[in-house]
Amino acid sequence: MSNTTLRGRDFITLMEFTRDELEAILEAAYDLKRKQIRREPHKLLDGKTLFMLFYNVSLRTRNSFEAGMTQLGGHAHFLQPGAVYTPALKGEEQAYTTERISDVARVLAEMGDGIAIRIYGKHTGWLYGKGNRIVREFAEWSRVPVINMEDDMYHPCQALADVMTMQEKLGELRGKKFVMSWAYAGSVEKPLAVPQSAIIGASFFGMEITLAHPKGLELDPNVLSFVEKNVRKFGGSFKVVHDMDKAFKDADVVYPKAWTAQPADGKRPMDPEKAKAIFEANKHWITTEEKMALTNDALYMHCLPADRGQEVTDEVIDGPNSVIIEQAANRLHAQKGLMALIM
Repeated sequence: MSNTTLRGRDFITLMEFTRDELEAILEAAYDLKRKQIRREPHKLLDGKTLFMLFYNVSLRTRNSFEAGMTQLGGHAHFLQPGAVYTPALKGEEQAYTTERISDVARVLAEMGDGIAIRIYGKHTGWLYGKGNRIVREFAEWSRVPVINMEDDMYHPCQALADVMTMQEKLGELRGKKFVMSWAYAGSVEKPLAVPQSAIIGASFFGMEITLAHPKGLELDPNVLSFVEKNVRKFGGSFKVVHDMDKAFKDADVVYPKAWTAQPADGKRPMDPEKAKAIFEANKHWITTEEKMALTNDALYMHCLPADRGQEVTDEVIDGPNSVIIEQAANRLHAQKGLMALIM
């Protein structure tokens, strides 16, 4: 790993970081995890403040950031809709319930040391990319680092925890088969952020990546293009298949999760009826013990919350190959490594 300085950087997508920089974050995460296990003080952000704007509910993200800031000696302010005005993008007509992002970002930057934002789905009218534009406009106006806690395009904090978990369980990731698969769910309100960030993260570490989904559930072509370029740069491979059984064969890691078809132009909202039709036609995309038997004794991963009985059976998610709790725990450690370096 080269000598890497990340202080002051925004963290919006892994696509804007180098492999050396991601390895620096992960190295800090491992170091802080060891310190936390030993109960060694590591108040690297003593007296610092992170403002967290949550427009979507959260269990793992909110608590991992709050606990992480406490353990690093700082404090996290939880701000939810109703506590602050809805952010208005530059050029949008401003209503009485909105406040320009330029004003919010500059004010918070005067009072704290970082701003973290979670916004997607109904809070953006299901216009693909609007949540990401909101996060980026905060970054444009803020003089302190902005962290993406999940928008409608990316969930980079989850991807850090995913890579960390795989490294802990498998060691060297080069040559390991990683399957990011769609899975059925009863609700169609599922953003693209997790699957897109998962394959981006895997592409930095030489993994053999398979993306599996029914036709009509394609991911962002810009993300697919980035992954293709990254595997050429760092080794590994990338392919897309439309058969879950075929994808699972000989896999070392499977990550089956629902996501929704969204127009990538950002001008049309998700069509819930079209999405529902695709979902209902593919109820057989569920992870069972029979599907896991096709793998190379693969790890089962999920970002949670999982739709039990739809995305996955209890026997699998609670089984010996499931690493979902380790993934959730590593959200804390990966984000501490991130915050320690950028804040």
